[in-house]
Amino acid sequence: MTLRQHWPLASQPRPIVIIGAGSIVSDAHLPAYAKAGYPVQGIFDPDLGKAQALADIWGCKAYPSMSEAVASGSVVFDLATPPAAHLDVLRQLPPGAAALIQKPMGSDLAEATEILSLCRERRLQAALNFQLRFSPMMLALQDAIGQGMLGEVLDFDAWLALDTPWGLWKFLEGLPRVEIALHSIHYLDFVRAILGNPLGVHAKTIGHPASKMAQTRTSAILDYGDRVRCSLSVNHDHAFGRRFQACEFRLCGTDGAAYVKLGVNLDYPQGEPDELWIKQADADWQQIALDGEWFPDAFASRMSQLQRFVTGEESELISNVEDAWQTMALVEAAYTSSASPATPMAGLPS
Repeated sequence: MTLRQHWPLASQPRPIVIIGAGSIVSDAHLPAYAKAGYPVQGIFDPDLGKAQALADIWGCKAYPSMSEAVASGSVVFDLATPPAAHLDVLRQLPPGAAALIQKPMGSDLAEATEILSLCRERRLQAALNFQLRFSPMMLALQDAIGQGMLGEVLDFDAWLALDTPWGLWKFLEGLPRVEIALHSIHYLDFVRAILGNPLGVHAKTIGHPASKMAQTRTSAILDYGDRVRCSLSVNHDHAFGRRFQACEFRLCGTDGAAYVKLGVNLDYPQGEPDELWIKQADADWQQIALDGEWFPDAFASRMSQLQRFVTGEESELISNVEDAWQTMALVEAAYTSSASPATPMAGLPS
């Protein structure tokens, strides 16, 4: 079966100016853009040394100041910045500028609302880097669903049992929101892409005695009424060897089913190959040959879609700030649910 796995490249891409020089830029953004043939004009980071080191490797400019970086015209700004920094950077972009914003859309829904208002006010052509939607496996899955291969999707399960090396991101220590806001937000956003907005969510997110992070484990049920069931089980502290670890989605429909393995999260950052399997009616399970991985290929497709929008090759901007705000609203609802008391059990009759 033929399924789309990559977004079409922009025919006349604008140069890219990257704000931020962290590991995600060196590991994903820059390799993806080089693979797609997209020109990177320059990089700015408050740590000029980090920006210069990347610029030397990738053959672009290191901007000495933010003002010089944002002075560029007819470019796409790629904000690889911490969520709390998004607003300040966006305020400095020229009116009408095109921008790709690293997820999440601010630290919480209040900041997301400020970002939405600012983008509206300054007419920014802004989208969020929810790049899981654009990975080869998930583009193929969305295409299969769009072609009716699964029929009506009735069940969506996300199951993660991982040993995530949180020590790679020391800056996360002390943050009040970690697991849902910075990790499972990808899954909540993808669920929205497939099933739309839920009626609500029941969630509990907690830490672990062995971890310094505020939360590393989450259970969530998304309410889609009495026809569709959707649940997420996420445990980043399954530190008992690879044998029974998992990072997978299972989707069941009226006419078929799909299984997805998100390989990058297993033995991160080395990762394992992604997998997509589809079963239709009475046929056997068929593995779809994937051309690429979530990292870095999804970053190229995410950028391609934005580039094609700003250059007029496409009329819709996917995961724009209006849509991304709704993912943030779902994240906020999950945290509210987690902080709320559960339905208590009845006491034993006397």
